[in-house]
Amino acid sequence: MPITGRAWVFGDKVDTDVILPGKYLVLSDEGELGKHALEGFDPGFVTKVQPGDIIVGGRYFGCGSSREQAPVALKGVGIAAVVAETFARIFYRNALNIGLPALECRARHLFQDGDPVSLNLETGEIRNLRTGQMAQAKPIPPFMMDIIAAGGLMNKIRVSLPKG
Repeated sequence: MPITGRAWVFGDKVDTDVILPGKYLVLSDEGELGKHALEGFDPGFVTKVQPGDIIVGGRYFGCGSSREQAPVALKGVGIAAVVAETFARIFYRNALNIGLPALECRARHLFQDGDPVSLNLETGEIRNLRTGQMAQAKPIPPFMMDIIAAGGLMNKIRVSLPKG
C-alpha cells in the first residue's frame, strides 16, 4: 500500500498539546479538529498541508496527554501517515486505532519540508523522491494493516460482527 505526499519535518518531543491545543478538545468532528492540527507549532500549518502529506518526526513523537484527538486532528487535515524515530506508546496506539499509519524509523535527517515522499506501509520503505535516499521502517504487522485498511479499529470491529 504505497503512499506518496510531501514531507513535513518535526523535531523531538512533539507533544499532543502542540499537535492539537487543549482548547479544541470540545470539538468532536474529525474535519473540525483537523482545522487546528499543529496550530501550537505553526498556526498556518493547515493552509500549507495537502491530503496525502506525511509527517516525519524525531524521538518521542506524540508525548504528553493521552488524547485521541491529536492523531484524529492529523488525519482530519489530510495527513496520510506519521513516521518518527520513536512514538509515545499511547499516541502510537491511538493513531493506529483511528486508521492513521504510524511507522518507527530514523528518517528525519533525509528530508526537508516539502520533499516528495514515497512510503510503502507493507515493506516499511520510505524514500525521498527528490534525493533518492531511502530509510527502512519496521513494517506494520498484517493485523494492524487490516485495522488501517478498515479506517480504524471500530470500523474493523463493525464489519467483523455478524449481521442481524
